[in-house]
Amino acid sequence: MSAENGTPDTPAGSPDPTGPRPEPLRFFGTTWVDHGIGYTARRVAVSAGSLVLAAASCSVLRIAYQGLQLSDVGGFVELLMVVMFTVCSALAFRHTWSGFTSRPDPERQASLRGLLAIGFIGSLLAYFCRSLTEAPGEKLHRAEYEQARARHAKRTARRSGNPTRKRRRS
Repeated sequence: MSAENGTPDTPAGSPDPTGPRPEPLRFFGTTWVDHGIGYTARRVAVSAGSLVLAAASCSVLRIAYQGLQLSDVGGFVELLMVVMFTVCSALAFRHTWSGFTSRPDPERQASLRGLLAIGFIGSLLAYFCRSLTEAPGEKLHRAEYEQARARHAKRTARRSGNPTRKRRRS
């Protein structure tokens, strides 16, 4: 409230300041709510950035693989490394992709931390693919935010008005 004239600090038509607030997304803040200033540019930047990082990571892994070839450790170790990164990347992609549509279980997330670290390329590729259509995690956050707004509107609608002014039936 403004101290001078008793008017609210928020302008008319703005969202209820006591209501639910949207949860910010990484790299997007709360611009995902109304696709505000810079949303499209951020999506393009996130998409390009994750693809560039995935390509750079593949280059680093290639150098590591060439190091194994130079050290002549044998075909089995080289095959094992390729299979390990392929499987871990596929699992990381799936886990990251499903994390955009539902909240991951914290215990499962903790147990998969090592696997996700090895398969980081899969996570980057999932981030790239999702950012082509929306901010990664936007669908989940939007659904949760809409539910919270509906619950808040239902609660505040029940309590509107001054209860002491209710007409009593005689």
